[in-house]
Amino acid sequence: MIRPISKWITHHTKLLVITALLLVIPSLFGYVKTRTNYDVLSYLPSDVRSVEGSKLLEDPFRAAATSMIVVEGMPPAYTQNLLNEIERVPHVSKALWISDLLGIQIPESFLPEELSRDFFRDNATMMIVQYDTDLSSDETMEAIVQIRRLMNEKCFIAGMSAMVQDIKDLVLTELPVYSLIAVILTLGVMFFSFESYLMPLIFFSCIGLAVLYNMGSNLFLGQISYITKAIAAILQLGVTMDYSIFLYRRYEEEKTRHEDIREAMTEAIFAAFSSLSGSSLTTIAGFLALCAMRFTMGRDMGIVMAKGVVIGILCVLFVLPCFILLLDRQIEAYRHRNFFPDFTNFNRRLLKHRRFWIALFLICLLPALYSQKHTRIYYQISRSLPDTLPSIQSKRKLNEHFQMSTEHVAILSSQLDNRSLEELENQLEEVPGIGHVVSYHSLIGNGIPDFFLPEDLRTTFKSGPYQLLMMSSDFEPATDEMKTQLASVSALVTQYDPNAYLTGESAMTEDLRMIFSQDNIVTNRLSIAAIFVIVMLLFQSFTVPMALILAIELAIYINQGLCYWMGTSISFIAPILIGAIQLGATVDYAILMSSRFQEEIRKGHDRMEAALLAGSTSDSSIITSALGMFSATVGVAFVSRMYLIKEVCMLLARGALISAFIVSFILPCILYELEPLFRRTSKNWAGKAE
Repeated sequence: MIRPISKWITHHTKLLVITALLLVIPSLFGYVKTRTNYDVLSYLPSDVRSVEGSKLLEDPFRAAATSMIVVEGMPPAYTQNLLNEIERVPHVSKALWISDLLGIQIPESFLPEELSRDFFRDNATMMIVQYDTDLSSDETMEAIVQIRRLMNEKCFIAGMSAMVQDIKDLVLTELPVYSLIAVILTLGVMFFSFESYLMPLIFFSCIGLAVLYNMGSNLFLGQISYITKAIAAILQLGVTMDYSIFLYRRYEEEKTRHEDIREAMTEAIFAAFSSLSGSSLTTIAGFLALCAMRFTMGRDMGIVMAKGVVIGILCVLFVLPCFILLLDRQIEAYRHRNFFPDFTNFNRRLLKHRRFWIALFLICLLPALYSQKHTRIYYQISRSLPDTLPSIQSKRKLNEHFQMSTEHVAILSSQLDNRSLEELENQLEEVPGIGHVVSYHSLIGNGIPDFFLPEDLRTTFKSGPYQLLMMSSDFEPATDEMKTQLASVSALVTQYDPNAYLTGESAMTEDLRMIFSQDNIVTNRLSIAAIFVIVMLLFQSFTVPMALILAIELAIYINQGLCYWMGTSISFIAPILIGAIQLGATVDYAILMSSRFQEEIRKGHDRMEAALLAGSTSDSSIITSALGMFSATVGVAFVSRMYLIKEVCMLLARGALISAFIVSFILPCILYELEPLFRRTSKNWAGKAE
């Protein structure tokens, strides 16, 4: 079945190339039309209590998103004029300042002193802006842009929506730079690694098509997260490069046995198909395991990355051979000497000291597992952003003047009586870290009739069966102090209203922390189980997948565990990304080495000769691929201003080298030592080679 397809590919090169180029048009359309989501919290499952509360803010309160604006050293007339202009911005539902409380109906002396302090501190005042669209919607983002145009340099807008807009601006600015650096550095590695100056350009043409097809086909998803968008292209570059190198190296081997380059390519496709299909299936399974996450960004990343692997393998099998065959003369014309050494002597010495490498492998397992389990994880979104962003500076101003790091919103029944509300407010103010509590009751006090208050003010805090109670907090989201505070606030609120909702950035981030820790366990187990089954079927063995998974997991554990020994913490998204991407790369290397080892065993070589040949023929492909992934990611890590992208790329760069080391140094020794066990526990392990 595979051989006839391989032959058909090599005899229809022009047709396949024309088809590949025509597919660029719909791919570009899909890429442009696919929306990018910059709000991480929007991927929380809809049945989480904090998310349900945020939906109530959207309807009936028309306060789906909230910003705080700090105005420093400006006269009240300027602030009032700014307020009036902000209220006219599309999708701003309400803008609240002290003037809304000092209408002609209420004497200033009636205003509670606590409320006055909430709006004025030092030489600064604060206003609250609410939007009728979701905090990460295009409409809210445009409203933020327009509000910033209205403000002068002494005004600062803080809140999740402002932060999301800054993330969007930063990603759109830096993404082209990431891509350019990745391409330049990877091309440099490829020019060094291949015997022809033309091959890197051919590889990048194939990889570029694969990336474009994948990003364009995201249109059916409607939108993807900015993290997926930033990482997917780098991942696909690494994975597609692996497959391209494996196929090309095999083609070079087959050319020495066949005079006709079409026959050589047919045999190369046929011979490479086994390792390529096995490694791609395991990589796809690892990514699809992300779809089991309750945190739905996992599904977003899993689908895009798994799809990218499928598209990458199709491009390598159907498009790359056509490019190589059509440009074979030019490839030969631009040949240069091979800069890579012959790895035969290296592997001979390696296998001579195999027990040392296996002992090192066993010694490293437990410390690597311990350090990986104890690596510190942070969930605070703002921590992954540069301090120079306007929203981060605004947040600092808000905390400096009003001691407000974040805000909680409790949604209570409007039937709760004033006495109970007053008791609740007093108890909440006693909770450590809670600054001020503002509610409908605190605004009107006990002596002001409802009709004295402006309608906009009433609907800000009371709508239908619900009323809002807002609290400022001195603590940062996703800290142990915040976790304790949220537990105390939730206990008090539900004591007075068992059906109450607690929402806001901190409440949603805490839910994210609980959900993600469980998701991490589930996805790791699923990916390992899926890889075990696929490798077991590929090699028809129960013991081969056990050996490979141990080597693969060791590489991942060492990479993540180094953060523990270095005393650094990583973003919550990093372990999932590293687990999936490094797993995919290491599986590729491990299956390439193992399948070649089995192939040599089937040719009648003893296990020493088979391990020597497998290592010598695979090492150049593995090292080239690892250096390509390293160069593509390390450059991005050095130039990115986003700490999340910086740390993920640094982990990927380090992981590529660690994975290459484990597979090149340790796996051949494991294969040699366990070959008798593989022979006894595998079906057709040493069967005849085709």
